Amino acid sequence: MKHLELTPRLQLLADWVRPGAKLADVGTDHAYLPVWLLLHHRVEHAIASDLRQGPLERARQTGRAWQVHDLDLRLGDGLSGISPDEADTVVIAGMGGEHIAAILAAAPWTRDGCHTMLLQPMTRAQELRSFLADNGYAVVREALVRDRGTLYPVMEVRAGEMTLSLGQLHAGVQVTQDPLGERYIIEKIIRLQGAVAGLNRSAAPEDRERADRLRDIITALLEMREEWRYAQCR
Repeated sequence: MKHLELTPRLQLLADWVRPGAKLADVGTDHAYLPVWLLLHHRVEHAIASDLRQGPLERARQTGRAWQVHDLDLRLGDGLSGISPDEADTVVIAGMGGEHIAAILAAAPWTRDGCHTMLLQPMTRAQELRSFLADNGYAVVREALVRDRGTLYPVMEVRAGEMTLSLGQLHAGVQVTQDPLGERYIIEKIIRLQGAVAGLNRSAAPEDRERADRLRDIITALLEMREEWRYAQCR
């Protein structure tokens, strides 16, 4: 049988799952992650849930292809169909940060201190970090992973408190310790500079105010880049 290989993004998530965990993979799509974990006997139990029937059927096909027959498939919105005692580790990956935040907001039991969340926002990671900081969560570990030429943040989150600087909000809690941190920060600065250039062509007061806010973020990211270079002895 051909070896099931995960993308770098999913492999990092798999590496962070505690051995023997009870897993819930929300928005599972093909269910590659829970199937891989079951194949390698890394988890005690795995739930693969999705909002739509199509992805669940793909998940079912993945389980059959790899002869994994104990994958628990659930149709539901976010964590609505999963009870707190069914999972101690929740993976929510491959969607926007604002969507991940909405799923957690609808399941307050995720911040009861008994659950670990492994989160991988594709976009708007700053909105997710802001939600976490404001709602009783703490990022205990964060790393960048390069997948198909794009850098993505991966977060391990538990109940707790945290205060984030403007730079951490937009670039990551531990970005200055990450080998890929400088590239990630530079990419964000370039995008923000482009946005500021566009806003500067507008005479609308609200656009001018937004440009000023973006400049503040750029300044914070430039400071984080210097912190990264110092931490990496560059």
